[in-house]
Amino acid sequence: MVKLVFCCRRKEGMTREEFQTRWLDVHGPLVRKLREHLPTMKRYVQSHTLGDAVNGPLRESRGTQEAYDGITEVWFDSIADMGAGGGQAAIDAARQLYEDEAEFLDFSHSSVFLTEEREIF
Repeated sequence: MVKLVFCCRRKEGMTREEFQTRWLDVHGPLVRKLREHLPTMKRYVQSHTLGDAVNGPLRESRGTQEAYDGITEVWFDSIADMGAGGGQAAIDAARQLYEDEAEFLDFSHSSVFLTEEREIF
């Protein structure tokens, strides 16, 4: 199982609440709507960061950077499957998702990468 992980930062001028509402209530339904055109996506999850009152002490205890505003995870059976199937409809769906993300994500301060899950328990 391969997972795309997207650590998201909001566009400047948006509050975390505005960002998370937009991401959940607009982008989430768009992903669901386009799902049929992206048949190799096995699972899509948004993880919304909790506020500074909870995360501040945790971050300080480890000396880490400021938390991302959220994380998107998308599962695929393999790297080869990521680009397989769907044809032009999949390309169009991916473009629509990117264009929507550009409305609320600060790409230059976000991070996206592929992982391979190794379940420990």
